[in-house]
Amino acid sequence: MKGLADEPNYSIELLEGGATLRDVIDSHICEQALAEKNAFFVGDLGVVMRQHVQWQAQMTQIRPFYTVKCNSSPAVIEILAALGAGFVCTSKAEAVLVQSFAVAPENIIFGGVCKQLSQIKYAAKNGIDLLVCDNETELRKIARGHPTARLLLQVATEANGEGEEMSMAFGSTLKSCRHLLECAKELGVHVAGVKFHIPSSCKDPQAYTHAVSDARCVFDMGEELGFSMKILDIGSGFTGSELQLEQIHSTIKPLLDVYFPPASGVSIIAEPGGYYVSSAFTLAINIIAKKVVARDQQGQLLDELTPNDEPEFLYYMNDGVYGSFASKLLDNTIPAPSVHKKSLSVEEPVFASSLWGPSCDGLDQVVEHCLLPELSVGDWVTFHTMGTNSLGEPSALSDVHKPPVYYAVSADDWYEMQDAGIALDTTMRSFSLVPYGLQLSQPVVTFSTPA
Repeated sequence: MKGLADEPNYSIELLEGGATLRDVIDSHICEQALAEKNAFFVGDLGVVMRQHVQWQAQMTQIRPFYTVKCNSSPAVIEILAALGAGFVCTSKAEAVLVQSFAVAPENIIFGGVCKQLSQIKYAAKNGIDLLVCDNETELRKIARGHPTARLLLQVATEANGEGEEMSMAFGSTLKSCRHLLECAKELGVHVAGVKFHIPSSCKDPQAYTHAVSDARCVFDMGEELGFSMKILDIGSGFTGSELQLEQIHSTIKPLLDVYFPPASGVSIIAEPGGYYVSSAFTLAINIIAKKVVARDQQGQLLDELTPNDEPEFLYYMNDGVYGSFASKLLDNTIPAPSVHKKSLSVEEPVFASSLWGPSCDGLDQVVEHCLLPELSVGDWVTFHTMGTNSLGEPSALSDVHKPPVYYAVSADDWYEMQDAGIALDTTMRSFSLVPYGLQLSQPVVTFSTPA
């Protein structure tokens, strides 16, 4: 997010007359074929809009606060700000970005339970009063740097999900919550509500039953101590699937009706992140090298492949886990790519393949195993559902530049945005809409801080 204010406004390609996102990807691959063949993203902003419409239809009583660390694309932030979403920031840079779109401080939560004192002071100076806390050390730090803060106590849950062992370390037990409430009372810091998190990988609906019940206990303890607690944050465990959203809603609505009915005056919020952006972004990557190994000796080069050996291809791409696939280091599964060829015969044989980043590091394996037709250096592959944790700054371990992002929206989605109150001359002042096909040599993704 460096140097945002120095960049020009960004353009969005308007898809009309049957043009599709595939056409946009094709056109930019053709551009790159004449240039340096850099990796790039294409973002479908209509997906963000449709996800918001779906949320409003299903989760009518729950206001979304978008988690910026998931994807800090300025276009996404601007659209969601125009739609009235709140935001969860975990750093000063994220807060500065969100506030550049005139988002009111009361619509921002400073999340994360381990904050630098300088970040807490920044929040205090800029009117961001709602902070997350789950331990006494953090509470005393907040009391020192932001005495007028309003706290959300993060409560630990018993939810079990694949790959969530580390995240389960966050959150305070019920017993510790009473101590924290008493400590907050002593320090004069107001506790405004409770937050919990159920991981999206958790398949047990009873996890919400326990979490909401525990939250009600914390509310009761807080009210005994004189706190007026009016916010319940149900966390960020949303995949983006309409079916999962329906399942969560059907599970949690009766619980909220019992423990936090509308008459209680408690506002229910959530922190969807990947829900909004995961399926909105596609990453196109170029094959820059390949090797052949024997299938029964994966990872070991052979001097010569004998006729009896089943070949396996190792493809090296111009982006990897130290760049756009950083989520792989968090044990997230990367889906197999689609081969981007104008014509691909259904009879074309496929081979065991693996995909690697350009660093020649053993950790830079993007896809361990998939079946692909034989590719050549210079071919392109595309990865869909790449909007989550992929658009950050590249690691210092990589010399790969951050891929540009090209934005597009269909005419139907754009009209729906206008019906929702989004207009270029008022709410979306950083946008310029360009009919598809008029983009020439300059990258589409650029950004300027609104005045």
